[in-house]
Amino acid sequence: MTKTLEEAMAGNFAALDAMLKGDSSGYVALLSDRDDVTWGNPFGPFARGREKVVATLASAAARMPGGRATDADDVATYLADNLAVVVQVEHGERAGEADGPTPVALRVTSVYRLEAEAWRLVHRHADPITTPR
Repeated sequence: MTKTLEEAMAGNFAALDAMLKGDSSGYVALLSDRDDVTWGNPFGPFARGREKVVATLASAAARMPGGRATDADDVATYLADNLAVVVQVEHGERAGEADGPTPVALRVTSVYRLEAEAWRLVHRHADPITTPR
């Protein structure tokens, strides 16, 4: 149970590391049990509703075995009584070809809600746009 926002953020980073290894269970554990949860990743459109989000996570994890999370740059955190928005650039590596791992960076917005004294993930949007275009 993620009692503090810092614990939720640490859980998010651990979930990213597991996801890059092909395991979505860390994110599933962080999700709100409410059906208003939403998820946007680079592989497709937004998913809404816990069941659809869990399926989206499983599909994304299947595309990413063999990587790891390396760090995250904090851009901004907005905190209210029961809602927090965290903006970061997450860094990691995906399994590459013979050349070795491929670096990956994602700009990420995560929204946490305080539910029963625990911070739960209610929205996440990640995409690879981290440089000017």
